[in-house]
Amino acid sequence: MLRRGGLSLAVERRSLVVCAVLLVTALAFSIVLIGTGDYRIAPLDVLRSLTGHGNPGQDFVVRQLRLPRVVVALLVGASLGMAGAAFQTVARNPLGSPDVIGFGQGSAAGALVVIVLLKGPAWQVSLGAVAGGLLTGLAVYLLAWKNGVHGYRLVLVGIGGSAVLSAVNSYLLVRADFVDAARAVVWITGSLDGRDWSQVRPLLAADLVLMPLLLGHGRALRITEMGDDAAHALGVRVERTRLVAVLAAVLLTAAATAAAGPIAFIALTAPQLARRLTRSPGVALAPAALMGAALLVVADWAAQRTFPSGQVPVGVATGVLGGGYLLWLLVTERRAGRI
Repeated sequence: MLRRGGLSLAVERRSLVVCAVLLVTALAFSIVLIGTGDYRIAPLDVLRSLTGHGNPGQDFVVRQLRLPRVVVALLVGASLGMAGAAFQTVARNPLGSPDVIGFGQGSAAGALVVIVLLKGPAWQVSLGAVAGGLLTGLAVYLLAWKNGVHGYRLVLVGIGGSAVLSAVNSYLLVRADFVDAARAVVWITGSLDGRDWSQVRPLLAADLVLMPLLLGHGRALRITEMGDDAAHALGVRVERTRLVAVLAAVLLTAAATAAAGPIAFIALTAPQLARRLTRSPGVALAPAALMGAALLVVADWAAQRTFPSGQVPVGVATGVLGGGYLLWLLVTERRAGRI
């Protein structure tokens, strides 16, 4: 416990160690990922270029071509990890993540409307993804409301909404012409290819606003896991806390989806893995964000190394890994009698 004046801050040593290890892992794989590709660059040469001591050719490849992609991967992974932790805490259910309860599908639907129906450019696709995610989040929250929002109701409504939106997305793909359909399929798979600084800036701005907002509500979110009555008794405004958490998490998910498409399963797996590593009894927002960042850069590196002759979108790699994790989680929850 750290104290200064009237302010006290509880610091869990294990959580700090886990955060440090995850941060180092994410940065180490980022350096390796920057050097991966048709033109390979050794990690030490990558560091030289990043610190301004590389040769002009390597500096161009590192700073202009590959660094923006890696920064987007880190920010998207961190956004999805923290958003997943917030959703799972509000739902009190490990299945309560944006890609399971429909927010990723909502963002994809907004983007597909722009691509297929409006023939819009990339920046309009990003705006469509944000708008689709926000509208989906609002609809799910309102439909799940009945004297408050409760866990399984939110998950069930979200799964139903995800099924409807998946059908809408399939219809939009069917009616698209060949060029738009190819563009849409690449986008909804989730990809980091071709990312530049224009995707970094708005995503970084969203993270700088929304992540501190969620972290500031971390204590209240942890108390709500004790139950609404206990939280009210301890002075927590439960529904206000949930609304802020859901809104911030929806915006984080929408911003991440706008930057890289709907990356599957990071929001589902990162919070649970972070909680198991930290052994935290409650929400672990910062570890979940760092775990998400580490998972996404590792998945992108694995996708490039596994298919060197024809790179697959990172969304395919996270889907394969996350699908296996989801099956394991369902079996574990069933054995524990929770589903």
